[in-house]
Amino acid sequence: MTAFFRTAPLRRLTKPLAALALAGLFAGPALAREPVAPAPAAPVAAPVAAPAPAPQVVHPALWKVADADTTIYLFGTVHVLKPGYDWLNGPLKQALDGSDELVTEVLDPVGGEAQAALLSRATLPEGQTLRGLMDAPQRTAFEALLGRVGLQAPAFDRFKPWYAAVVLSSLPMISQGLSPKDGAEATLNAYPGGKARTRAGLETIDYQLGLFDTLPADAQLAYLGNVVRDYDKIGPEIDSLIVAWGKGDAEALATIMNADMDDPRLTETLLVGRNRHWAQWIKARLDKPGTVFVAVGAGHLAGKGSVQEQLAALGLATQRVQ
Repeated sequence: MTAFFRTAPLRRLTKPLAALALAGLFAGPALAREPVAPAPAAPVAAPVAAPAPAPQVVHPALWKVADADTTIYLFGTVHVLKPGYDWLNGPLKQALDGSDELVTEVLDPVGGEAQAALLSRATLPEGQTLRGLMDAPQRTAFEALLGRVGLQAPAFDRFKPWYAAVVLSSLPMISQGLSPKDGAEATLNAYPGGKARTRAGLETIDYQLGLFDTLPADAQLAYLGNVVRDYDKIGPEIDSLIVAWGKGDAEALATIMNADMDDPRLTETLLVGRNRHWAQWIKARLDKPGTVFVAVGAGHLAGKGSVQEQLAALGLATQRVQ
């Protein structure tokens, strides 16, 4: 996860929700309207379309864990991308083509379930406001950033800190043209090749939102404060993360993503604890014959506490395939 990718101290935190923000679930005060171009005064000749650039071929990392009659591939995704990446090739494509089952973090990342869950989780109790939860320095910095990005000071008043943090950290992704429709999950879901595959999700949207919602108020405010502080770093770091992902450089990915992750509550709740649960799922799934392609945010397959590390603790070895 998510992912998705975030500012330096919070990259793993927004991954589960970045695709939701970019898909329009965080509509309303947080997401700007598309600009409307004025109509031309007179008909003009259609411009000659420039030839589309050749796709950029990249080779993200792929692992597997297997026993005598079951193979489970582990692929780290980027939830939002720009068009023009050719990554479904080579051993990764062969693995997907040969899989009986495709498993992603969730099955319905942008449907009605997600909208209902968001509305029930993101709104503050009656009588509270987001800025009312902040101390004076937090509020000053927060309002200054809202002004810079063209939002009114009350834009997030009725929402919880985690929601504001996720939406604000997603705005640079929008400005860079990143979208979930070009992300890895969208490509996997639409891919017609190979066998007919069953589908499964490791989590539900409500569960993922609940991870944020159950964080203590001070942790949520610290999360938002870090997004505000490091807002200008988000764009360049997204670029670095995508480059590392495309090269299959898990070590570089882990180094970037682990920078300044200094709150153990956030790390355990949103990253390591989930990796531990997924490793248990993988171990249990090995008892059923077949070939399974598991796709989760690339941050879950890199660094300390990764899914591979959790599998090793269960006595299961992973093998790098690509």
